[in-house]
Amino acid sequence: MITTILLSFGALFLAELGDKSQLMALTFALRYRWWVVLSAISVASVLVNLIAVGVGHFLGAALPTTVISLFAAATLIGVGLWTLREILSGADDEAEAETAPPQTKSRSAFLVVLSAFLLAELGDRTMFATMALATKNGWVAVWIGSVLGMVAAGGLAILIGVTVGKHVPERLIALCSGLLFLYFGAATLLDVLAPGLGTLGAAAVALVLPAIAGVVLMLLRRRAGTPIPARPDSEDLPDRTIEERTA
Repeated sequence: MITTILLSFGALFLAELGDKSQLMALTFALRYRWWVVLSAISVASVLVNLIAVGVGHFLGAALPTTVISLFAAATLIGVGLWTLREILSGADDEAEAETAPPQTKSRSAFLVVLSAFLLAELGDRTMFATMALATKNGWVAVWIGSVLGMVAAGGLAILIGVTVGKHVPERLIALCSGLLFLYFGAATLLDVLAPGLGTLGAAAVALVLPAIAGVVLMLLRRRAGTPIPARPDSEDLPDRTIEERTA
């Protein structure tokens, strides 16, 4: 059993390195408190891998990955648009966000991260790897090892995100996060609707959506008379870093 756990842990950890799920964990860590992101990733990992070992061990069948991927793409694009909308909000919205109860903000962040990860992992290559392991090994050991491997990879991404976030202003984080989620959503959508493009082709075409969103955002900000946030050259800017938000 220990051997199967270690095998599953290593397989899932290596499969998650550089995967979109790990990049999503890093991006979420730039926006929300690290323990909220880690908790949501842990719950999503438990659920996804439980489904994977159940399907692989007991049913030996595949899930409707096309429908799941479409939902995942819609969720990622929705999160991206919602994040970019925060940049366009005025001072009143910022003041309202500051006075919102921390418990409410943490709960909403948890649900956003949980739903995004749950949909992104369903039908992902890591899920198929877990299903394959569960067909030839004990499902309990595979489940434990897969959850630990996925959480470890997410924790590594969160650590990187928190470290980077200490030196990056919140509005720049929001801009990058929103564009990244639009890219992930577009790439997921292209994998379903245009599989003939291939991995590199889909990755290149997916850049169109965040590029268009960036141009539209720039035009709206110029019309409003407020420039797109840039990396600060001084310490006098009002933007808060993650270190200040979690203090």
